[in-house]
Amino acid sequence: MTSNPATPAEHADTVAQLLAPVIDSLADDARSELIALSPGTASGRVLSADVRSPITVPPFRNSQMDGYAVRAADLASASADAPVALGIGATSAAGDAVHEHLSGTAAPVMTGAPIPSGADAVVPIEIADPPRFIGIGSGAVETPADTTVRFHAPVQAGSFVREAGADLAAGSTILPAGTRLGPAQLGSLASAGVTEVQVRARPVALLLSTGHELRAPGDELEPGQIYDANTASLTAAMEESGAIVQVAFAPDDASAVLRAIAQHPDADLIVTTGGVSAGAFEVVRDALEPAGVRFGKVAMQPGGPQGLGNATVAAAEGERTVPVIAFPGNPVSALLSFEMFLRPILRRAAGLDPSRRVQRAPLAEALSSPREKHQIRRGGFRADGSVEVGAPGSHLLHDYARATVLVHVPIGVDALPAGAEVEVWRIDE
Repeated sequence: MTSNPATPAEHADTVAQLLAPVIDSLADDARSELIALSPGTASGRVLSADVRSPITVPPFRNSQMDGYAVRAADLASASADAPVALGIGATSAAGDAVHEHLSGTAAPVMTGAPIPSGADAVVPIEIADPPRFIGIGSGAVETPADTTVRFHAPVQAGSFVREAGADLAAGSTILPAGTRLGPAQLGSLASAGVTEVQVRARPVALLLSTGHELRAPGDELEPGQIYDANTASLTAAMEESGAIVQVAFAPDDASAVLRAIAQHPDADLIVTTGGVSAGAFEVVRDALEPAGVRFGKVAMQPGGPQGLGNATVAAAEGERTVPVIAFPGNPVSALLSFEMFLRPILRRAAGLDPSRRVQRAPLAEALSSPREKHQIRRGGFRADGSVEVGAPGSHLLHDYARATVLVHVPIGVDALPAGAEVEVWRIDE
């Protein structure tokens, strides 16, 4: 990082360059995983290889409608004035085997049931006469042998018939590599009988929170201590963006930071919070600057102090190099830093939309901003569509929790009046 503060866009680009080898490695066949096709396991994963259908889908001709399977030729002369009456044939329900169709009959067929062999069309029950099935269904008696059904119009061959393979031919590609598995994709794979798929690896991120004052929620606080919010918020943020998160904690001791990193040798990247500024106890800086991580300022408020770089750290067999993204310790600063610099990268790797929905809205009240910094404020919409902006403090996490938008005030702007339009990012979607 340079001595002059980088703009947020410049720093985001540098973070992307640093993590590019990690993201590229996720698509490596050697890292791909074979997983079971279950919603809890596969949902949200990204395919690393094309998936081909092992069967024809559907595997047999079936009906799109509840109705009567017929031969179109048998209804060629049907009209409103001279309907054609056909005897009732054998019923086909979903799950039944295919049976032979007798010429001159109308065979009741249910949605999804096999079309009888020899029939070539289906007439929906609603336009048959009578428009209901006779003598079949739950609790029904046997259809009388002389029962007929009338048709008042001809039907085209193929009407309401789903041909075998209409959805997928055996061996065809169901989904290509790079597809993210959501509800429709999982359903499509299941319909072809696929039980396992090859997916990209997910990045493993070590989240290292530092600070002698931090305690886990539930512990008793001594004077001068606070509860650790960063671990909860950033773990959720990274998991939501597709990463596997390992959690560690280190007090204000550089050797403890290095030991914590050494205990997680499979982490693809390290994200730290705290210890990056210019104080006397900047533990992350003390530990990782000698290892290759650079520290400096970004022209952003909150979230100015930042660090990044490839750190050479101890490993089981000598040393290894791992990328480090170092965020400030204040909870809002840390979460906004993730939002600006890491979230887009992780989400893109996970096949997710990396961007927030951006819009412009008028300010409900005037605001001020440091001219030399890109300020990010939390806020929400009023009923009239104007945006109400909260305080800029980096410690006001509860305001962030209630916010629905992030308001961006660019570098070079020191004040805006009520009614001025600002860029807002939706964070409630």
